[in-house]
Amino acid sequence: MARVSLLMGDARGLAIEVLGRIEHDGAYANLALRAALDRSDLERRDRAFVTDMVYGTTRMRRACDHLVDRFLHDEIQPEVRTVLRLGAWQLAFGGVPAHAAVSATVAVAPRRVRGLCNAVLRRVADEQRAGAPPWPSPAVALSCPEKVLDRLVTDLGEADAMAAMESMNRPAPAVVRDDGYYQDRASQLVVEAVLAPDLGDREASGAGTPVGERILDLCAAPGGKATALAASGGRVVACDLRERRLGLVADNARRLERDLLLVAADGRATPFRSGSFDRVLVDAPCSGLGVLRRRADARWQEGRFTDVAISELADLQVELLNGAVDLVASGGLLAYSVCTLTAAETSGVDRRIRAAHPTLVPEPVGEPWRPHGDDGGGGLLMPQDLDSEGMAVFMYRVGSGQ
Repeated sequence: MARVSLLMGDARGLAIEVLGRIEHDGAYANLALRAALDRSDLERRDRAFVTDMVYGTTRMRRACDHLVDRFLHDEIQPEVRTVLRLGAWQLAFGGVPAHAAVSATVAVAPRRVRGLCNAVLRRVADEQRAGAPPWPSPAVALSCPEKVLDRLVTDLGEADAMAAMESMNRPAPAVVRDDGYYQDRASQLVVEAVLAPDLGDREASGAGTPVGERILDLCAAPGGKATALAASGGRVVACDLRERRLGLVADNARRLERDLLLVAADGRATPFRSGSFDRVLVDAPCSGLGVLRRRADARWQEGRFTDVAISELADLQVELLNGAVDLVASGGLLAYSVCTLTAAETSGVDRRIRAAHPTLVPEPVGEPWRPHGDDGGGGLLMPQDLDSEGMAVFMYRVGSGQ
């Protein structure tokens, strides 16, 4: 497939190459796509088309399989299925004219199966023109595993779950901060929530504003939130477990001209003294169930959304928060955020950390966040709310005696 795309010099050929790496080699969509685009000589418009095709076909994989399987009578090789998925996505979801979608996709298929690909994609095109029959199940229509949709329905209710998946099947709108950094709106709202509370009513270095305050981003990579926190005028420490990932923070800080102190450490056992910071953000590792539009391949990763995997992540999140509580000065702010929608990692973690630290006082989040948690003290942002990512945030004032 790689040789075909290079010879064709074609956007669809490159998309098929990248899709093959994702589907058959287990490559991450963002990394495989970036590497392919970096070595291509495609123009900007074609690069954008490749991105749409790769992310769109990856998201809608199950739905595309349903569309083509109706016209297949024998098993096909994986690389042939990749071609058919790409063609089906263009016809059903990509808004590409049928003649262009069929002819151009068939042209980059292996020669031995071009006849088959042409016949199947023409049947798909005819069916789309005539009005496709009903989908066999909501999970097929929304192109996700049954277990993913079941978990969303259980934790959010059917209406919100369906709307969330529909939203995450659409491309994410590009949002650029004032400093030029591309960051989803939900992540920007987390930073705004962390900086919003006035801490001036207690003896601290910040004198009521973020300027001069000591701020810790405990799980900082790749640095989007840390650089935004630094723009407030606070003295920001960016901590992450792995030095390689901390290098991403350093690159972004350098490019944006933000002054950060970088520390490689396990967030559960940091080298910082008790009460060292006025604000601490724990943007913890999570299942990522709220960012399936951006992480297009995540929904297909085996074991990612199992009960065991999510329980282990929730345990890690609680451990990180337990370590972070001690780092906040009396009267300071502890913030917890995750880009997921599961109850175990959001309201469940909130319940556990407040039981372990009874003197934590929930800090209201406010609009546009939906009230979340047992008493509505946290905030939940659904993907459909602002056409952004799904995110949860909980904030606490830290009292004495922690």
